Amino acid sequence: MTGEVTAGAATAPEAVATPVALAAGTAIPAAAPSPVAGARAALVAGVGTFVGIAVIGGLARASGQPLVLGSFGASCVLLFGFPSGPFSQPRNVFGGHVLTSAVGLLALGLLGPGWWAMALAAAVAVALMILTKTVHPPAGSNPVIIFVGHAAWPFLLMPTATGAAMLVGVAWLFWRVRQPGTWPLRWW
Repeated sequence: MTGEVTAGAATAPEAVATPVALAAGTAIPAAAPSPVAGARAALVAGVGTFVGIAVIGGLARASGQPLVLGSFGASCVLLFGFPSGPFSQPRNVFGGHVLTSAVGLLALGLLGPGWWAMALAAAVAVALMILTKTVHPPAGSNPVIIFVGHAAWPFLLMPTATGAAMLVGVAWLFWRVRQPGTWPLRWW
């Protein structure tokens, strides 16, 4: 193939922009997945997401405790769709959620419920996730959720810490049954 694209011809795989590649101004070519592998992976991710949210939601209903956080749905995209990614590891899921919720609660308590305080809380939370190596993109929404819901400090324990720990536990069990030894790549 000469690099020309014609109607019906396969195109080159998309480039993956990793933080290192972005810093260097380059991107790593990604292998094009087969449609069967893509469909299978999508089904596995869907089943894992169902199990994860169902367990947390069912336990929340049965216990009467607030265990569900809106950003957990997005966490499931990473945990079950991209389990080998760096942002899908337990340290990132648990640490990212707890850290960003703590920042959101602190900012709400100190600065009040203004739009600028919410933006500052989100910015500080993202920066701290990067500095502490606990980046988990879904957790970046936690300060916004806290400001919109006017959450109080118990929010840090439930749903944040308890729910995130439960989601990590469900993911561990799911991958242990599905593909033993594949997740997590590292615990902390």
